[in-house]
Amino acid sequence: MNYLAISSFMLPAWVNKFLVDFENNFITNDRYMYLVKGLGVTLEITFFATLLGILLGVILAIIRSTHDKTIGGMRKGVGKLILQAANAMARLYLTIIRGTPVVVQLLIAYYIIFATSNNKILVAVLAFGINSGAYVAEIIRSGIMSIDNGQFEAGRSLGFNYAQTMTLIIIPQALKNVLPALANEFIVLLKETSVAGYLGLEDLAKGGDIIRSRTFSAFMPLLTVALIYLVIVIFFSKLVTLLERRLRNSER
Repeated sequence: MNYLAISSFMLPAWVNKFLVDFENNFITNDRYMYLVKGLGVTLEITFFATLLGILLGVILAIIRSTHDKTIGGMRKGVGKLILQAANAMARLYLTIIRGTPVVVQLLIAYYIIFATSNNKILVAVLAFGINSGAYVAEIIRSGIMSIDNGQFEAGRSLGFNYAQTMTLIIIPQALKNVLPALANEFIVLLKETSVAGYLGLEDLAKGGDIIRSRTFSAFMPLLTVALIYLVIVIFFSKLVTLLERRLRNSER
């Protein structure tokens, strides 16, 4: 660029080198678009995986907490057997998902379970959502278990059955208690999606790596990717802090 040639007589050498590297990594051939498109893919995967994780987490948390709260007082029968089987399956799911690396789960999902699918984003959403669901389940279960049993009794005295009591009274209170923890899980999930490049997806991390492969310069593109992740995490962490403050004020 002409302005670089002109500025070379007026600026220190390190500044000129920075400008040349910046142009080579981001301006030439519109290479910055790798980061822009990659950021969009990262946010898309994170958003839908979070929704799936919350859905799975709520279901698993209800199963686990219902088992812990009611199994001792249930009479022998089909209902008790179904609850015990559902709880055993939930515990197995949690053990496997929490005990294996997310990148291994991602590769298993892509190369084995969904080997016939060409939709890499869908596979990534399912893999990360299933992984997140295990952690969300324990977060929500802790919230449900923290609700006083008097809330259950109050719901039943109003004529609600168990499902209505959980849906209308317990779950809303539990979600309020664990909302900051759920927001932090979203932040963790956002960073975990950086391994989506193993599927060939051009997410944010992969976008930086593509630029590196074009320019043979790792410093600027990879540090830029790290900076983008850092800014996003700081932004959402600030939102979590504001949310926690709002919840504390609402309880006064």
